[in-house]
Amino acid sequence: MTSKSIIRKAVFPVAGLGSRFLPATKAQPKEMLPIVDKPLIQYAVEEAVEAGITEMIFITGRNKRAIEDHFDKAYELEAELEAAGKANLLAMVREVIPKNVNCMYIRQPQALGLGHAVLCARPIVGDDPFAVLLADDFMQGEAGGPGVMAQMTAEFARERLSLLGVQDVPREHTRQYGIVSTGPYAERLEKVKAIVEKPAPDVAPSTLAVVGRYILTNDIFSCLEKIGKGAGGEIQLTDGIEALMQRETVLAYRYHGRRFDCGSKLGYLQASVELGLQHEETSAAFAEWLAKRTT
Repeated sequence: MTSKSIIRKAVFPVAGLGSRFLPATKAQPKEMLPIVDKPLIQYAVEEAVEAGITEMIFITGRNKRAIEDHFDKAYELEAELEAAGKANLLAMVREVIPKNVNCMYIRQPQALGLGHAVLCARPIVGDDPFAVLLADDFMQGEAGGPGVMAQMTAEFARERLSLLGVQDVPREHTRQYGIVSTGPYAERLEKVKAIVEKPAPDVAPSTLAVVGRYILTNDIFSCLEKIGKGAGGEIQLTDGIEALMQRETVLAYRYHGRRFDCGSKLGYLQASVELGLQHEETSAAFAEWLAKRTT
């Protein structure tokens, strides 16, 4: 069920090179890598749609045209499927994106970091609060429960404060994430006191990591404009959030569900196995095959 959300716009930074999946990503976007029968980006968009979001803003780069084509109407394919009487497949193709959802595309001219990608969305986002979803982070809510973004939009409707999706990670992995230190606030919500980009394990303030789901107020844009380049010579979203914390309270949300890091080969394989076991067409036969493999 789609939630009645006050968040209507979502930003999808999809300009990255996907170098960890070369050569598969040499000529196709990493966001188009499939988990069973849907590309990663479609799962992220479906999560946003479930949350009541209707304006999808893709921050793209070179060689990302396949994302635009995926969410566009495919006249030739639809005509062939219709002529062949393949009604189920035709419906599947036509329902990739709901009719009430708009897709917009902005080219990020240079790879200047996640913060810069978010800043590129400013002309469309305007003064509204908005979501940011990283398709690399494949997220599932608990069985029968709302997705992670739907959980976060519900929390934002109550709190009207910027939210960061977080989870605990092993200390040896802190250098892969933005890490927050927090204080008490409410159930599953904590007040962010500090945020550090990819700290070494011995200096990380905690093991609470920011993962690829955010809801941000529009004040983040002026923060990103002023901070300049940070780690790696890029405009870091983490630095923008740190500046935002000087203006307003930012909350960390411990979401219900689980995450697969599909920016890594291991996480991608784990997600593929889990979704293969859940998919109505493959679950039984795949489970039987896996059982034979492990005996």
